[in-house]
Amino acid sequence: MPCILFWAKRITIKFKNQTWLDLTGEAFGQKATVDPDNSNCSEESARLSLKLGDAENPRSLAIRFILTNYNKLSIQSWFSLRQVEIVSNNSIQAVFNPAGIYAPSGYSYRCQRVGSLQRDHALLLPSDTDDGSSLWEVTFIDFQIQGFAIKGGRFTKARDCASSSSPAILIGLATSLILLLVLAYALNMLIYLRYLDRHYDLIASPAHFPQLKARDTAKDKELLRSQEAECYELRRQQLSKTYA
Repeated sequence: MPCILFWAKRITIKFKNQTWLDLTGEAFGQKATVDPDNSNCSEESARLSLKLGDAENPRSLAIRFILTNYNKLSIQSWFSLRQVEIVSNNSIQAVFNPAGIYAPSGYSYRCQRVGSLQRDHALLLPSDTDDGSSLWEVTFIDFQIQGFAIKGGRFTKARDCASSSSPAILIGLATSLILLLVLAYALNMLIYLRYLDRHYDLIASPAHFPQLKARDTAKDKELLRSQEAECYELRRQQLSKTYA
């Protein structure tokens, strides 16, 4: 029973400034071979070696996928693609370290583009050692891989890289958040302006202060009585002086 399943619609490789080599037919066509000497499988790791070209030609290229099985959580095991190697003349020419290519046990991993270029989101990072890995470029179209928990020799439900936090999704989420904040601010300002209009309308309305008007009228009457009393007292004093 296989422990690694791999599929790609297209495989292209480029070295330095040479033209791109389309190796899809050699990887999945009648000439495709899996090198059993360089492919192995255990409970913790697995390696798949695809010979690209004539299997009897020692200088033909080969691509190796090295997977690791581990427990990312205590209740769930995961597999991850740990390395992708390009081999020529039985020696490793380039090593790529995958970034974020993993899936739960029993799932497969699928992505529309996996490669070392920026347009492929640089999911395959050239090794930082001085081994010439940066001189190679590789791209897989409609990439899908699964390791270890394989049943019936078929891919199971896939963890799609598009469901991860890709830059496009993050930008879309950030834009949506900004729009929501702007909308919330605009609604808040509209409600506040309506409150101010209603408040000033109530202040300007005379019917809003009936008690205040009654209080002012009472004060005016009291002041008038006081003035009348003062006038009466002055008049009485004048009359008293006259008759004295």
